[in-house]
Amino acid sequence: MTRADQTIERAADKLQALADKASGQNGIKAKLAQPLADDAAFLRKLKPSLMRARLKGQAPTNQKPAEGTVAPSGPQLGDRPEPTSLGKTEKDGPNPYLVVGAAFVVGVFVAKWIDWRGHAHPR
Repeated sequence: MTRADQTIERAADKLQALADKASGQNGIKAKLAQPLADDAAFLRKLKPSLMRARLKGQAPTNQKPAEGTVAPSGPQLGDRPEPTSLGKTEKDGPNPYLVVGAAFVVGVFVAKWIDWRGHAHPR
């Protein structure tokens, strides 16, 4: 790797670091992070040794434009809720056995009521 290649690589590394730092910010800085990363990837393709190889036909000349990558600055998931006693959180619903029991009681009551009303109007 020549001295010019090293200079280009250092400049691309600085651009990539700036893009990574900007991705963690808010507002317009975050919007500029991806174009900065793209510029860093493009700058890496401008190394003099690569240009010389492309001129001699030793490197491909029909590649897609480089796309830089910007890593997220932090975790993408929100904070986990703190568990309360017995592993339940505040957002848990009522006890499922209570719900099943209440549905059974209501079902029995509705069935008895329909049966009772059925005797009032025999056919």
